[in-house]
Amino acid sequence: MTTPVCTGASRALTAPAGHRRYASFSSYVRARGPVLLRTARSLTANASDAEDLLQTALTKTYVAWERIEDHRALDGYVRRALVNTRTSQWRKRKVDEYACGEVPEKEAAPGPDPAERQSLHDAMWRAVLRLPDRQRAMVVLRYYEDLSEAQTAEVLGVSVGTVKSAVSRALGKLREDPELRPVP
Repeated sequence: MTTPVCTGASRALTAPAGHRRYASFSSYVRARGPVLLRTARSLTANASDAEDLLQTALTKTYVAWERIEDHRALDGYVRRALVNTRTSQWRKRKVDEYACGEVPEKEAAPGPDPAERQSLHDAMWRAVLRLPDRQRAMVVLRYYEDLSEAQTAEVLGVSVGTVKSAVSRALGKLREDPELRPVP
C-alpha cells in the first residue's frame, strides 16, 4: 500500500510524521549548513573530508531528530556528533606525525599590508591543521567557534583543566611554527 502524495499547503498537515520530520530537518540543514561545514572543515585536513564528516554527523542527527528535545540546542548536538565522529576516525588512523628537532626564532609581527595579512591567515590555517587532532579540535572550538573553556570541555567530554592544558600546548606549538614567522 502506498501513501498518497499531498500537494500544496495541506501537505504539512496530512504528510506522514517522517515527511514532517524531514522538512524540519531540511530546513535546519539549509539554515545552519554553512556554519556546520565551517566547523567540520576546521576539524579535518581537507574539504572533502569535511563534507564527509558533516554528512555523517547530519545522518546521526537525522536518526535522532525526534529524540532531541530542545531544538534550540541542535548546533551543540551536531558539533558533538562532528567531534565524536572525527575522534573515531582519529583512533582508526595510522600515526604519521613526527617531532621536529629545532624551534625557529621568532620575528617581528607582520605589517598592515592586506596581502601579508592574508598570507599569515593562510599559514595559520595550515599550522592549525598540523596540530594533533585532539588539540586542533580544542583550538577550533575554543577560538574559532568562540566556545568557553567549560563549553569546549563539555562538547569534548573532558575536564576544563584538560582543555586549558591542551590549548596551552597547542598555542605553544603555533607560536613555534616556522611558517607563522612574520613576513619581513
